[in-house]
Amino acid sequence: MAELKFEITEHIAVLGESSRGWTKELNKVSWNDYPAKYDIREWSPDHARMGKGVTLSEEEFENLRRVLNGEEPLDRDGDDVDESEII
Repeated sequence: MAELKFEITEHIAVLGESSRGWTKELNKVSWNDYPAKYDIREWSPDHARMGKGVTLSEEEFENLRRVLNGEEPLDRDGDDVDESEII
């Protein structure tokens, strides 16, 4: 199995901590030398090991931010999504 290469390029926030000392964090992470994306996952205290997580593009992160703030998400063209068009 190929080695997974990663670099935390920006630490944004610690969202919580488990009893074993791992922290759930929001970071920007570059995976295998690709451009960094927003990433939510648990990390060991030394950041050498990680749990399963979710990686979001800029557009996906912006839509998550909008939804959490009670706003409508944007469609691919940057316009508000019309809820009547959602199946």
